[in-house]
Amino acid sequence: MKPLEVIEAKRKHLARLANQQGAAGEVRLLQEMENWVPRPRGKGLKILLDCLRATGISIKASSFDAIELPNVQALDFTSSEQVRELLPEMVFIEIKTANQARVKADFSGFFFALTESEIQAADALGSRHKVALRNNITGETRITSVPEILGRAKSSSWQLSVQL
Repeated sequence: MKPLEVIEAKRKHLARLANQQGAAGEVRLLQEMENWVPRPRGKGLKILLDCLRATGISIKASSFDAIELPNVQALDFTSSEQVRELLPEMVFIEIKTANQARVKADFSGFFFALTESEIQAADALGSRHKVALRNNITGETRITSVPEILGRAKSSSWQLSVQL
């Protein structure tokens, strides 16, 4: 392999692994979905999670990326009253993106990880938790669920993630 080929192969490898491409895909998807809002931050996130806990549902902030608000124009997440009122209508969305050409139209070949907190949120929220699979190359999106994904998986491997 020539030196320039090695450099080009490394660039492709890095582009595939770059987390910023996944984040950019999330942003594009959020822009396309008119009734989705990004996960709130700060005080709004705390209020949302507190309101969920008051209904008996405890999930981590990292278990979803967006919220679908059907039939709602806007929501002030810093208003406990508004959050409590609209909570039953909220669908929590985890977004997974792919940048590889191997991903087919039926999303076979899509490789991603589900975290423990995402699986727990799916279990706790039931039909109010969805996973959006986004093919950043084609712009296609498929809305599915953790149980559907596990039922369709061709393979899985479990891992332990640590932070030092």
